[in-house]
Amino acid sequence: MAREYGRSQRVASEMQKELAAILQRDVKDTRLGFVTINDVELSKDLAVAKVYITVLNGDDAAKLANVKVLNEISPFIRHELAKRMRLRHISELHFYYDHSFDTGMRVAELLHDLEGRQDQSDASDNGKSEDE
Repeated sequence: MAREYGRSQRVASEMQKELAAILQRDVKDTRLGFVTINDVELSKDLAVAKVYITVLNGDDAAKLANVKVLNEISPFIRHELAKRMRLRHISELHFYYDHSFDTGMRVAELLHDLEGRQDQSDASDNGKSEDE
């Protein structure tokens, strides 16, 4: 019987916490904006980690630039991660931009616009029924 919350998920969760702390405290690169670690996906053998990030208050070019910078300094981040985690081998880090936050914000914006149109429609319908 397989466990629902296996070792790779536990390691990924701990890695996410440690990466967030490393980015907040140890990385002093001025090229980075406000980066948030959204998710870490590990391969089955824990050799490769896909780290999904979001960047707040940045345009598309800035988001891609932040991912590029993180991939450039990933050896330093990996070294810091090795100091903090008790693993024999530390995963190779690959950073990717997570578009789910942007998609969620776009959906919320569309729903808000739709709600505003619905309110205007209801107000104009009420105005017609009162006049007639």
